[in-house]
Amino acid sequence: MNLSVVFLGKRLVFRIFEFLRHWYVRSARIYSDFVITKFERLDRRFAWMVTLKNIFQPLYKDYTIIGYVIGFVFRSIRLLVASIIYVIFFFIAAMVYVVWLAIPPILLLSAIRW
Repeated sequence: MNLSVVFLGKRLVFRIFEFLRHWYVRSARIYSDFVITKFERLDRRFAWMVTLKNIFQPLYKDYTIIGYVIGFVFRSIRLLVASIIYVIFFFIAAMVYVVWLAIPPILLLSAIRW
């Protein structure tokens, strides 16, 4: 009888730690891969670094003063919009992950109160 209680206690502790490892460590890897993939897709769309490198180049190789001014203005706007979208996406992704991390403690606290 005593050995079975010890065995069940060890299995309980093992399953709790295995659940926590699965929920927090493995899900962090999966979610970070997902978020990085989405950032890569966003970067293919906005090409932030390429736009920054070419910010002082004229738009469509129009080497007049108007081409330089319009190129700088359009690229600056594109950098600003892309930066805002990156920041918004980062904060949304961070909030989703914080909610994901908070689910087990919230469920545990609500089970204890109930």
